[in-house]
Amino acid sequence: MSVDPAAWIRAFAALVDAHADELTALDAAVGDADHGTNMRRGMAAAVAALNDSHPETPTEVFKQTAMVLIRSIGGAAGPLYGTFFLRCAPAIGSGTEISDFARAFRAGLDGVLARGKAEPGDKTMVDALEPAADALDKAVAAESAPEAALDAAVLAAETGRDATIPLVARKGRASYLGERSAGHQDPGATSAALLVRAARQALR
Repeated sequence: MSVDPAAWIRAFAALVDAHADELTALDAAVGDADHGTNMRRGMAAAVAALNDSHPETPTEVFKQTAMVLIRSIGGAAGPLYGTFFLRCAPAIGSGTEISDFARAFRAGLDGVLARGKAEPGDKTMVDALEPAADALDKAVAAESAPEAALDAAVLAAETGRDATIPLVARKGRASYLGERSAGHQDPGATSAALLVRAARQALR
Protein backbone atom coordinates (compact mmCIF):
# COMPACT_ATOMS: atom_id res chain seq x y z
CA MET A 1 0.00 0.00 0.00
CA SER A 2 1.37 3.39 -0.98
CA VAL A 3 0.40 6.90 -2.03
CA ASP A 4 -1.44 7.16 -5.34
CA PRO A 5 0.52 9.81 -7.31
CA ALA A 6 -2.42 11.29 -9.23
CA ALA A 7 -4.57 11.31 -6.10
CA TRP A 8 -1.71 13.06 -4.27
CA ILE A 9 -1.64 15.85 -6.84
CA ARG A 10 -5.42 16.23 -6.70
CA ALA A 11 -5.47 16.24 -2.89
CA PHE A 12 -2.69 18.82 -2.78
CA ALA A 13 -4.56 21.02 -5.25
CA ALA A 14 -7.71 20.82 -3.11
CA LEU A 15 -5.81 21.72 0.07
CA VAL A 16 -4.02 24.59 -1.65
CA ASP A 17 -7.34 25.90 -2.94
CA ALA A 18 -8.86 25.70 0.55
CA HIS A 19 -5.87 27.44 2.16
CA ALA A 20 -4.95 29.88 -0.62
CA ASP A 21 -6.09 32.94 1.32
CA GLU A 22 -4.08 31.83 4.35
CA LEU A 23 -0.98 31.26 2.21
CA THR A 24 -1.35 34.70 0.66
CA ALA A 25 -1.85 36.36 4.05
CA LEU A 26 1.28 34.67 5.39
CA ASP A 27 3.20 35.78 2.31
CA ALA A 28 1.92 39.33 2.69
CA ALA A 29 3.75 39.55 6.00
CA VAL A 30 7.16 38.45 4.67
CA GLY A 31 7.03 38.38 0.86
CA ASP A 32 5.10 39.42 -2.21
CA ALA A 33 1.59 38.39 -1.06
CA ASP A 34 1.19 36.00 -3.98
CA HIS A 35 2.05 32.51 -2.71
CA GLY A 36 -1.56 31.42 -2.33
CA THR A 37 -2.58 32.81 -5.70
CA ASN A 38 0.42 31.30 -7.46
CA MET A 39 0.04 27.89 -5.85
CA ARG A 40 -3.69 27.78 -6.56
CA ARG A 41 -3.09 28.61 -10.22
CA GLY A 42 -0.29 26.08 -10.58
CA MET A 43 -2.08 23.22 -8.88
CA ALA A 44 -5.28 23.86 -10.83
CA ALA A 45 -3.20 23.64 -14.02
CA ALA A 46 -1.60 20.40 -12.80
CA VAL A 47 -5.01 18.82 -12.17
CA ALA A 48 -6.27 20.01 -15.55
CA ALA A 49 -3.27 18.37 -17.20
CA LEU A 50 -4.01 15.11 -15.39
CA ASN A 51 -7.59 15.24 -16.60
CA ASP A 52 -6.50 15.87 -20.18
CA SER A 53 -3.67 13.38 -20.57
CA HIS A 54 -4.28 10.58 -18.03
CA PRO A 55 -0.61 9.64 -17.48
CA GLU A 56 -0.33 5.92 -16.84
CA THR A 57 2.69 5.53 -14.55
CA PRO A 58 3.79 7.29 -11.35
CA THR A 59 6.88 8.56 -13.17
CA GLU A 60 4.74 10.11 -15.91
CA VAL A 61 2.44 11.74 -13.34
CA PHE A 62 5.36 13.39 -11.57
CA LYS A 63 7.18 14.47 -14.74
CA GLN A 64 4.06 16.06 -16.17
CA THR A 65 3.21 17.78 -12.89
CA ALA A 66 6.75 19.13 -12.60
CA MET A 67 6.65 20.70 -16.04
CA VAL A 68 3.23 22.25 -15.44
CA LEU A 69 4.26 23.75 -12.10
CA ILE A 70 7.46 25.22 -13.50
CA ARG A 71 5.43 26.92 -16.23
CA SER A 72 2.46 27.95 -14.10
CA ILE A 73 3.71 29.05 -10.66
CA GLY A 74 5.46 32.39 -10.39
CA GLY A 75 8.38 33.27 -8.17
CA ALA A 76 10.61 30.71 -6.51
CA ALA A 77 7.79 28.26 -5.74
CA GLY A 78 7.42 27.08 -9.35
CA PRO A 79 11.03 25.94 -9.82
CA LEU A 80 11.19 24.48 -6.31
CA TYR A 81 7.96 22.47 -6.44
CA GLY A 82 8.72 21.57 -10.04
CA THR A 83 12.15 20.30 -9.05
CA PHE A 84 10.61 18.34 -6.17
CA PHE A 85 8.31 16.39 -8.48
CA LEU A 86 10.93 16.10 -11.21
CA ARG A 87 13.25 14.34 -8.75
CA CYS A 88 10.39 12.19 -7.48
CA ALA A 89 9.76 10.88 -11.00
CA PRO A 90 12.73 8.52 -11.50
CA ALA A 91 12.86 7.55 -7.82
CA ILE A 92 9.28 6.34 -7.42
CA GLY A 93 9.70 3.08 -9.33
CA SER A 94 6.48 1.06 -9.35
CA GLY A 95 5.16 3.18 -6.48
CA THR A 96 3.32 0.23 -4.96
CA GLU A 97 4.96 0.30 -1.51
CA ILE A 98 5.32 3.01 1.11
CA SER A 99 9.08 2.51 0.81
CA ASP A 100 8.82 3.59 -2.85
CA PHE A 101 7.04 6.76 -1.79
CA ALA A 102 9.56 7.48 0.97
CA ARG A 103 12.42 7.08 -1.50
CA ALA A 104 10.75 9.41 -4.00
CA PHE A 105 9.95 11.98 -1.30
CA ARG A 106 13.59 11.98 -0.16
CA ALA A 107 14.72 12.45 -3.76
CA GLY A 108 12.30 15.37 -4.10
CA LEU A 109 13.68 16.97 -0.95
CA ASP A 110 17.24 16.52 -2.23
CA GLY A 111 16.21 18.33 -5.40
CA VAL A 112 14.79 21.24 -3.42
CA LEU A 113 17.95 21.43 -1.30
CA ALA A 114 20.12 21.51 -4.41
CA ARG A 115 17.96 24.03 -6.24
CA GLY A 116 17.21 26.42 -3.39
CA LYS A 117 20.48 26.11 -1.45
CA ALA A 118 18.48 26.29 1.79
CA GLU A 119 19.15 24.37 4.97
CA PRO A 120 16.91 23.47 7.90
CA GLY A 121 16.43 26.56 10.03
CA ASP A 122 16.58 28.99 7.09
CA LYS A 123 12.79 29.53 7.35
CA THR A 124 11.77 27.89 4.06
CA MET A 125 9.78 24.91 2.79
CA VAL A 126 12.76 22.74 3.78
CA ASP A 127 11.77 23.19 7.43
CA ALA A 128 8.62 21.16 6.73
CA LEU A 129 9.92 18.78 4.05
CA GLU A 130 13.06 17.52 5.78
CA PRO A 131 11.39 16.45 9.06
CA ALA A 132 8.71 14.70 7.00
CA ALA A 133 11.33 12.84 4.96
CA ASP A 134 13.16 11.84 8.14
CA ALA A 135 9.92 10.59 9.70
CA LEU A 136 9.09 8.55 6.59
CA ASP A 137 12.54 7.00 6.47
CA LYS A 138 12.39 6.11 10.17
CA ALA A 139 8.94 4.57 9.81
CA VAL A 140 9.95 2.53 6.76
CA ALA A 141 13.06 1.27 8.56
CA ALA A 142 10.86 0.23 11.49
CA GLU A 143 8.43 -1.48 9.08
CA SER A 144 5.58 0.68 10.34
CA ALA A 145 2.19 0.51 8.65
CA PRO A 146 1.80 3.00 5.78
CA GLU A 147 -0.89 4.89 7.71
CA ALA A 148 1.42 5.28 10.69
CA ALA A 149 4.33 6.33 8.49
CA LEU A 150 2.33 9.08 6.84
CA ASP A 151 0.75 10.20 10.12
CA ALA A 152 4.28 10.62 11.50
CA ALA A 153 5.31 12.54 8.39
CA VAL A 154 2.34 14.91 8.68
CA LEU A 155 3.07 15.58 12.35
CA ALA A 156 6.75 16.19 11.59
CA ALA A 157 5.96 18.55 8.70
CA GLU A 158 3.44 20.56 10.70
CA THR A 159 5.78 20.77 13.68
CA GLY A 160 8.51 22.00 11.35
CA ARG A 161 6.12 24.52 9.83
CA ASP A 162 5.21 25.91 13.26
CA ALA A 163 8.88 26.06 14.23
CA THR A 164 9.49 28.63 11.47
CA ILE A 165 7.52 31.28 13.37
CA PRO A 166 10.35 32.51 15.66
CA LEU A 167 13.08 32.06 13.05
CA VAL A 168 14.84 34.86 11.19
CA ALA A 169 14.73 34.09 7.48
CA ARG A 170 18.09 33.42 5.84
CA LYS A 171 16.80 32.53 2.36
CA GLY A 172 14.11 33.75 0.00
CA ARG A 173 12.14 36.96 -0.15
CA ALA A 174 11.60 36.98 3.62
CA SER A 175 15.34 37.24 4.22
CA TYR A 176 15.18 40.85 2.97
CA LEU A 177 13.31 41.72 6.17
CA GLY A 178 16.10 40.54 8.43
CA GLU A 179 15.07 40.44 12.08
CA ARG A 180 11.56 41.61 11.18
CA SER A 181 10.89 38.21 9.58
CA ALA A 182 10.80 36.64 13.05
CA GLY A 183 7.33 36.08 14.44
CA HIS A 184 5.80 35.08 11.11
CA GLN A 185 4.99 31.55 9.89
CA ASP A 186 6.75 30.79 6.64
CA PRO A 187 4.35 30.47 3.69
CA GLY A 188 6.56 27.97 1.86
CA ALA A 189 6.77 25.70 4.88
CA THR A 190 2.99 26.03 5.20
CA SER A 191 2.30 24.88 1.64
CA ALA A 192 4.90 22.12 2.04
CA ALA A 193 3.06 20.84 5.11
CA LEU A 194 -0.11 20.74 2.99
CA LEU A 195 1.81 18.65 0.45
CA VAL A 196 2.56 16.08 3.15
CA ARG A 197 -1.01 16.10 4.47
CA ALA A 198 -2.24 15.53 0.91
CA ALA A 199 -0.06 12.42 0.69
CA ARG A 200 -1.79 11.01 3.77
CA GLN A 201 -5.15 11.64 2.11
CA ALA A 202 -3.96 9.90 -1.07
CA LEU A 203 -2.94 6.65 0.61
CA ARG A 204 -4.48 3.86 -1.42
